[in-house]
Amino acid sequence: TYSETSRAQLGHQLAKPLALLVVPLHRFLCDLMLPDLIQVTVVKDPAEFEKNYPLYAAVNRCAKVVERHTGRIINLEYVGEGDIQNTVLLVGKGVTYDTGGADIKAGGVMAGMSRDKCGAAAVAGFFQLYVIDDSELIFQTLAMLKPKGIKVFGTMAMVRNSVGAEGYVADEIITSAAGARIRVGNTDAEGRMAMADCMHHMKLKALAEKVPTHILTIATLTGHARLAMGPAYSIVIDNGPAARTKFAQNIQKAGHDMGDPFEISTVRREDYDFVKAHSEYADVLQCNNSPSSRTPRGHQFPAAFLIRASGLDKPLCYSHFDIAGSSGTFPQVPTGAPVVAMTETFLKSHC
Repeated sequence: TYSETSRAQLGHQLAKPLALLVVPLHRFLCDLMLPDLIQVTVVKDPAEFEKNYPLYAAVNRCAKVVERHTGRIINLEYVGEGDIQNTVLLVGKGVTYDTGGADIKAGGVMAGMSRDKCGAAAVAGFFQLYVIDDSELIFQTLAMLKPKGIKVFGTMAMVRNSVGAEGYVADEIITSAAGARIRVGNTDAEGRMAMADCMHHMKLKALAEKVPTHILTIATLTGHARLAMGPAYSIVIDNGPAARTKFAQNIQKAGHDMGDPFEISTVRREDYDFVKAHSEYADVLQCNNSPSSRTPRGHQFPAAFLIRASGLDKPLCYSHFDIAGSSGTFPQVPTGAPVVAMTETFLKSHC
């Protein structure tokens, strides 16, 4: 069984003030994960960011000036016993603090932006969720259930969106790891920048697998999501291959049964048109210069951006979760959404 308390604990830990700093946060996670079950590797070399994660590197460029703020890409891997039947690949947005960058969050809206890492927290929670019960740690999800026949990759894109002279700015054109030329439109759309290259590397892993795969991005991505669906609901958006498996409907049912509810949205041709750069020197537009809450289809078009920027042009199942509403209202304790629904959907049949 899964309680509201259990699903919130890891998110609560990652939301503490210490977790504003990327370096101690990654050490905390490395200490938390059980090494005999979950492999943890950390990318921290700025040169590797520039080479393999150029969009992420753009966001990290300003933060890396301060050592305690410099980014980390934390990779997790779990391989169940027996023949692997399917592989799940998760990418979580882990923005430890979001100032908005050069397009700064003005007018008092910066408060609560320490919570912009709840997508990465959900990835960590899926691997190793714990609760305090009679002063003992009880490990659940992958670490406790030890499901057989499933492989799970997780990437936590941990970065701080700082503001300063080294910050990336609108009008920059940055080539993604997939080779797409990205024109920056708004530095406050840093989450999709941090995740897109990570998603590209997950795509390469998925293509190498011999079993069915599913790629997911999880992020507190847009204010539009909360405006459209309210504060209690995660949003799921499937690409075509995922829609044919009815993944969105399946996780919505699991969430309904487990008290971790979802609403379903759709990525459409208008979203792909929106992210076209419409110029000869760029391929993809990162964002417009308006808040998502004042942009039509403000939570749908980012999924199209992630697909285009990551080069996801193969028939691989991909779903995007926007948890800007469901992650919780600051300063209340984060909810841990959507870990429970994910566990019910992906792990139940393997236990």
